[in-house]
Amino acid sequence: MYNVIVTDAISETGLQALLSRPDFQVDKDTNLTPAQLIDRIQNYDALIVRSQTQVTKDVIQAADRLRVIARAGVGVDNIDIDAATEKGIIVINAPEGNTIAATEHTMAMMLSLARKIPLAYDSLIHGKWERKLFKGVELYQKTLGVIGMGRIGTEVAKRARSFQMNILGYDPFLTEDRAKKLGITKASLDEIAEQADFITVHTPLTPETRGLVDAEYLAKTKKGVRLINCARGGIIDEQALVDAVNSGHVAGAAIDVFEHEPPENKGLTNNPNIIVTPHLGASTAEAQEKVAQSVSAEIVDIFTTGAVQHAINLPHISASVQQKIRPYLTLGQQMAELLMQVFQKAPEKIKINYYGELFLEDTGLLTRQMIKALLSFYLDTSVNIVNVMQVLKAHGLSYSVQKNAAHKGFTHFIELEIMNGDDRATIGCTFLPGFGGRIVSINGYRLDMEPEQYLLYIKHIDVPGMIGNVGSLLGKSDLNIGSMYVGRQAIGGEAIMILTVDKPVSEAVRKDLLSLPDLHDVQFAEIDVPKD
Repeated sequence: MYNVIVTDAISETGLQALLSRPDFQVDKDTNLTPAQLIDRIQNYDALIVRSQTQVTKDVIQAADRLRVIARAGVGVDNIDIDAATEKGIIVINAPEGNTIAATEHTMAMMLSLARKIPLAYDSLIHGKWERKLFKGVELYQKTLGVIGMGRIGTEVAKRARSFQMNILGYDPFLTEDRAKKLGITKASLDEIAEQADFITVHTPLTPETRGLVDAEYLAKTKKGVRLINCARGGIIDEQALVDAVNSGHVAGAAIDVFEHEPPENKGLTNNPNIIVTPHLGASTAEAQEKVAQSVSAEIVDIFTTGAVQHAINLPHISASVQQKIRPYLTLGQQMAELLMQVFQKAPEKIKINYYGELFLEDTGLLTRQMIKALLSFYLDTSVNIVNVMQVLKAHGLSYSVQKNAAHKGFTHFIELEIMNGDDRATIGCTFLPGFGGRIVSINGYRLDMEPEQYLLYIKHIDVPGMIGNVGSLLGKSDLNIGSMYVGRQAIGGEAIMILTVDKPVSEAVRKDLLSLPDLHDVQFAEIDVPKD
């Protein structure tokens, strides 16, 4: 008998996969205090929550029997993932349950915006008959720009095609082949700005997408454009949007998500040309039942067959595998993060080569960890080692893994290569017992670098004084150099230097470095370095 406790409001229908089985006992208690949950959790094998219950480290430490924590929804910010992972507890969610709900809400917002439905409704219920004030526009043969072609963006594009709209799609991982299959045109962000009559955003909120649609971008858009955001607050700069609507450049907007919720910017909520809803994208009866059904069915699978589909944390690794592979999990992630920031393009193809004694090991988990790190640069934390291959396939990307018993000068050696068209970048690493992880090659240049959090990658001509010029400029900018690694292929030819610094490097400093003679490229990179 497996005991499951549900601590947030979830419908009986959503729990049927569990309730219908005699080998699962389901208890529901939505009024537990944190102390009561800590006291009771030791009796359960699985915990199901939504957003109310806080699954803290204290709860997890008390959960000696718990094997699964399930979030009936997408976000898992109320669960201490690290604590769960450390204890070997699988955390699952339901990332696909709200896709249709969010898609349909986007279409509803777009139509409401085009036909001024909220304004017309408000006028009529206040006893007015003002038909001439609410002349709208049609979606028919208009151009729709979809920024973010993941699950929801793809479904929006499919439905917009039924209105005979012309669809421009932008996504770092969107290939020409996938765009053709979807019946849309692959476009850049600037092309969407120049051509789109409607723009809808469906990207995750990452450092790269925060403020993606800002004042500068809005200034590039067609006069009279209409914007929709049912994705994440913060992707569109709220004040810039208000200013653009007030100026008349943007005809209107429909916003379901906000930087702060409830929204604090009154310019959004008091503007007759901006439609706002209180984060209703996933708020349908069907969506709430789907997410509950998803996690309930997966809990059954985990306990009866061992199959896991939507885990968002690192599963428990056996002691023998940990000893051989675990040092490379962090190192593989670090070198993938660094390579993406050096390359500055989304990969279309990924190649991973394992050399030496790694030839004999099961490297599947390590492969997933590196690919996850590559994709996460443009996507959000919903990409994990369990679903990463599905995400890879959904974006039409290819990968290959090869193993070779040759040692390449090291007992263990990993080489990662990413490609976009004719452009490619490579990085190699190894682990030295007693010394730790080392990145030993980048783009054909040999070096010996210990990964650190803040890095400057500089490509230049090997001329006297270059290192001094770079160091002097960084010193004037109050940036301290921790260490320096250099590589070159020939005296006086192209070379690289990688500097570790004590804090992030601003874009202004990066541009100053680029102004130095014989210096060709500068990229600031920040990678994840676990604290001791």
